[in-house]
Order: sequence, then structure tokens, then C-alpha cells
Amino acid sequence: MNLFDLTFASIPRLHGSLLLALILSGCATTTPEADRAPVLPTPAVAAAEQAPSAPIAPVLAPSAPAPVATSSERPIDLKANALMGLQAQTDIWERIRMGFAMPDLDNDLVRNREVWYASRPDYFLRMTERSRPYIFHIVEELERRKMPTELALLPFIESAFNPQAVSTAKAAGMWQFMPATGKYFDLKQNLFRDERRDVLESTRAALDYLQKLYNMFGDWHLALAAYNWGEGSVGRALARNRAQGKPLTYSDLRMPDETRFYVPKLQAVKNIIAQPEAFKTVLPLIQNHPFFKSVPIDKDIDVEMAAKLANVSLKDFKALNPAMNRPVILAAGTPQILLPWDNATVFENNLQSRAGTRLSSWTAWLAPRTMKAEDVAKEVGMSTEQLRSVNGIPPRMLVKAGSTLLVHRPQQKESNVAEHLADNGHLLLAPEVVLRKVFISARQGDTLALLAARHGVTAANLATWNDLNPNAKLTAGKKLAVLVPSKETKRLSKAAPAATKGKKPSATNAKSTAKPAAKSAAKPAPKSTQRPAQR
Repeated sequence: MNLFDLTFASIPRLHGSLLLALILSGCATTTPEADRAPVLPTPAVAAAEQAPSAPIAPVLAPSAPAPVATSSERPIDLKANALMGLQAQTDIWERIRMGFAMPDLDNDLVRNREVWYASRPDYFLRMTERSRPYIFHIVEELERRKMPTELALLPFIESAFNPQAVSTAKAAGMWQFMPATGKYFDLKQNLFRDERRDVLESTRAALDYLQKLYNMFGDWHLALAAYNWGEGSVGRALARNRAQGKPLTYSDLRMPDETRFYVPKLQAVKNIIAQPEAFKTVLPLIQNHPFFKSVPIDKDIDVEMAAKLANVSLKDFKALNPAMNRPVILAAGTPQILLPWDNATVFENNLQSRAGTRLSSWTAWLAPRTMKAEDVAKEVGMSTEQLRSVNGIPPRMLVKAGSTLLVHRPQQKESNVAEHLADNGHLLLAPEVVLRKVFISARQGDTLALLAARHGVTAANLATWNDLNPNAKLTAGKKLAVLVPSKETKRLSKAAPAATKGKKPSATNAKSTAKPAAKSAAKPAPKSTQRPAQR
């Protein structure tokens, strides 16, 4: 039995001296800090089927976290847990169970979700297996912040633990951040990388946000509702209940169906993780040690080259580094890569043997003016098709001045891409203008200038199109040709991607963009006619 179970559950009326003796005795048997598993500076992400290429040496797991505050503002109490003990945890699931600290929700919606997950054992197994590469890192971060370990299960609800997941509302990554909220929490999104998919950065941002919401509402269920629906929406729902004299709990608020099922889904997953045998569910063995290691890089390197030096497949490398948007890793923006534990040493040795050699065949190029893709391709020495493909340029679109493009690195260029380009590179596009010829008739007293102004063109162009002198006199009824944008141009204009900038949400409403109810990979909850906000 755990020390806190013994103290708070088994002997509530013990004399103070005996209680002190028990505490001192328990302290003598806890795992020392020196025996904790190493905390790595960066996370890894991978597909469900991936595993380290070679066995990883076992490490001692950290001792059970003490009941301490989640933040300086709002302390929480860890519940007594019969599964807690003084021995080291053998797998990550036991470690998660030992850190459960949120109040349980027990209602028909929870039962509904338990049945849904338990009736799909293959799906649940795939989802838990997919968490293998990064759940250790999430648990480490939660324990370091003294937060409930139930939150390590939240990506099951958000994305089924898929860092490449993208919703129809453009929420991305394991924690499903919308672009604007990602920017608010300092997740870089540019031509070369999207940190909403990076497990280290997105986990940091998600836990920052959850801590902020808990400090705001003082209740984990309300914090989770706000994470899904938006703090402004939860705040207004609380104000309505307060005005009507109704309770201010999660279960008593009026909310969209997705948010109403959000905490019950997490509670159902928690219940299954706590007692898988009761639901006839098998959890994959995920040992309590790091899956990956972070390796620093100081030179730009092609993704294919990095995978080759690490002796991992390109697919596995991309799964561990899902934030990469292009076939090159820029050291100024991404100073480390993530590799399976044993492959990290292989990479470092091979990288050292390639010291002084060229590792990247790509570089960044800044467009000096608005240009056609064909003209850019000629200038940088690439085929138009390759330029369009690697930079995602659609047909009949112009590259606007100031755009950053990925191009072949000239042989004479050895320096890394500058930090300001690595961090801020964006591609801005505009539709090409497609003109069609129409004919107009001059009226009595018309001049080229008057006609040009009437039809929204310049007098010089009107003169050129009709082989006239700019000062030519026009007779009434004279036919002139005018080139105007065609319907095709208008269609392209509507289809052109807008170069919008993400707005910072306010301190009281960091989530303001509508999110469709279908964003969760599991999609078990009924759809709502009201669409809640999304990260």
C-alpha cells in the first residue's frame, strides 16, 4: 500500500506521533531521485506500428508522484489509489494509473462511451499501440508539472494519437491546434515546419493551455470543456447558470453534444486503462522508458540524408519528425532531430565521419518580384514541374514578391539558410490574369483617356491594343478593342489561397475559431448542430 493511501485512507484517526513514524518509515523506502529515468529535452513521434530498431536498455522508473500543486495558484489533491505501491512501475500504464488525480465522472454518458470503446477492441488496441513512441514523454512532462496523468490520455480523444491528423477546420497534430491558437502558444508554422505536429512543442503548448484553463476555472472538467469548446463559451455558460441559480458544474452546463461527450469519453478511456480486464481489453506492453532520443544538428541536412545516416527508413524518420514540411531540415529553425534510441548513436557516428561534406541539396530563395513559376524555375535552374511540386504551387498562380521558395542549392553555396528565413518563410500566391478581348464604341466627344477611365484601363494600354497614337482623335461610333479579365481570372481569384495572418486570441478567449464536431479521429459522439471552438 502506498504511503498516501496508508496515511489518508487506512488510518484517518491515528495519533500524531504514530503518523509521523509511518511517514518517516515510508520516506526511507521510496525510490531515490537519482534512480529516475532520464528526462529528454525533445519528444519523438511515430506511427502505431513503429518501435525502436534495437532493444533499449531498461531504466528504473520514477517513484510515484507526491500530492502536490498543479500550479502556484490552484493546488490539487491526489486521490488515494489502491494500485499505488512503493515498487518501480513495470510499464507506462501502471505509471499513468498511479498519477490519476482528477475527480471521476460517473453517469450514463460515461457508460455509453465505455460500451463504444469496449465493443471495438481492435480499434482500441491500434490507438494505444500508436501512442507508444511519445506517451512516455507526455507522462514525464505531466509529472514534472505536477499535473494529473489522466491528461496523457487526452490525445486518444483528440487525434487517436496521430501527430499527422488534420481536421476539416485545419486543426493539426496530436493535440489538434488551430493555426491562430498555435501561434498564440508560440508554435511555429511556416514553409519549412509546423510545430503543431511536433510532439515536444505541441505537448508543451497543450499543457500550458490546460494549466491556464485550470487556473481560470479551478475545475479539471470545466478546463477540459474549455479546451474543447473555448474558455469564452464555458464562461458564458457558467454565467447563464449563475444568473438562473443553477449549479456551476460540467454536467449542469448547456453545451454542444461534442463537448458534452468530451469528458465522458476521456473518463471512459481512463476507466478502461485502469481496469482493462473488466472491459475485456488488452493493452499493449509499453515499457516505462524513453522511446526516442534528441540529436543536435548544426548544418542544413536533407531528410533523406538524415534517415540514411541514422540507418532508419525514410518512413520511420518522417514519423518521428512529423513537423517537417519540406525535404530539408534547416538547422537554424530545427536544431535537433528525433531518432529511435539506439539509432541516435549510429547517426552521430556517421555524421562525424561526414564532417566538412555537403549534407543538403536544397536552400531557400527569396522572390525579388512577383513572377510566374516558369520564370522562377528558369532563374533558379529547376524544371517548372519540380519547382511547383516541391513548393506546392498550383497551376496559373503567380509567386508574389517576398515569397520564400525551396530551390536547388548552388554548388558554390555552403552556408546554412538564415534564421529569419528558416523561421518566417512563407509562400504567397496570386492568380495569373487571363485577358479576353471585347469591343466598345466611342461616343461623340470621347477621347482615349475618357474611354480608358470608363472601362478601368489605362489610355496607354488602350492606344497600344488598337495601334493608335495616344493623342488620336476618335469619331463617334469608332470600334475599339479592350482587354479585360476573363471569367477564368475571376474563378482563379476566388480559388487563390488567402495570405491571412493568425490573430492572437485574447487572454479570456484563446480559442475563437469554429471547429467541426467530426475532428476527433474516433468520432464516437453524436454530432451537434452547434459547432464548438477548436484549438
